[in-house]
Amino acid sequence: MAPYLPVLVLFLVAAVVAGGMFAAATYFGPKNPNPAKELPFECGHLEEGAGKIRPSVKFYLTALLFVVFDIEAVMIYPWAVELRSLGWTGFMTMASFIVLVFVLLAYVWKKGALEWEK
Repeated sequence: MAPYLPVLVLFLVAAVVAGGMFAAATYFGPKNPNPAKELPFECGHLEEGAGKIRPSVKFYLTALLFVVFDIEAVMIYPWAVELRSLGWTGFMTMASFIVLVFVLLAYVWKKGALEWEK
């Protein structure tokens, strides 16, 4: 349990800092509501019936691709740190993972998912 103590301390400090910032903004921040501030607002535009507009599938596809390649980066970093201790088995496992990711990228590219405007 001792090796995990620094991680636990880090989480506790992060929770205290986040809670402190939230409490400071809630209790000490300016509070002068008016009708204009209480209107729904998103990305620089007032909300006017956007609930009825269906977003393009490209937005969801882009988000999924981002998640896939983000997970790839998260998986490669610890592997690179521990490469010497993993040996050839670890190398071949990561090589197969990278090949699989490139196959995915080639498939997505062939399907035209990376071309935003058509």
